[in-house]
Amino acid sequence: MSSSDIFLGETIGTAVLILLGGGVCAAVTLKSSKARNAGWLAITFGWGFAVMTAVYMTASLSGAHLNPAVTVGIAIKDGEWDNVPVYIAGQMLGAMIGAALVWVAYYGQFRAHLTDPETVGETPIEGPGPVLGVFSTGPEIRNTWQNLATEIIGTVVLVLAVLTQGLNDSGKGLGVIGALITAFVVVSIGLSLGGPTGYAINPARDLGPRIVHALLPLPNKGGSDWSYAWIPVAGPLIGGAIAAGIYNIAFA
Repeated sequence: MSSSDIFLGETIGTAVLILLGGGVCAAVTLKSSKARNAGWLAITFGWGFAVMTAVYMTASLSGAHLNPAVTVGIAIKDGEWDNVPVYIAGQMLGAMIGAALVWVAYYGQFRAHLTDPETVGETPIEGPGPVLGVFSTGPEIRNTWQNLATEIIGTVVLVLAVLTQGLNDSGKGLGVIGALITAFVVVSIGLSLGGPTGYAINPARDLGPRIVHALLPLPNKGGSDWSYAWIPVAGPLIGGAIAAGIYNIAFA
């Protein structure tokens, strides 16, 4: 596959991933949404279906990595790094486009939700409010080593599943059955390991939308929580590298 196909496929695929994944978070979170308070099950299955849709849509173009941790894991497995920057550039651009589309799709709901500052009881929230969760992840308990470890562990499970169960015949991206397996793995990770941090398990999925949150003209949106932002980037990249190491030792 050419560099242009890779960039286009990863941009489109990651945009669809974030549009549908961020969309379910918006649906559950925002005032005047018909799905408000639908709960964690809706979010986990929404993200799983988002992965499945995006992968089936773009696998023929780029292999549908849609995640820098997956790209790094495959590069370590194969020892081929030439296209890694192209993959990650497409993933970051796509993630930002997808997040912006969520804002467009839920524009009225954002306005309704943010008419008044976010509060706990009658106390205004300082720092990131709940709306940030539509765009990016955050921990329920702030503990740096635990938050980082949770993201590493979840990503090891994801990338090891991709490497052992999901790749197509060329080994460069997800296959037809692998897309379905990966979607269910994402649901499983969300249900089992998503509680502490919101399971980013994808640096582009978290960083791209967080940048969009910072840029969008949303009144009373709260901060973008940049002090935490490195964890859902570093954790998944470390997890992807560890998963590739395990694969090369145990399965190759």
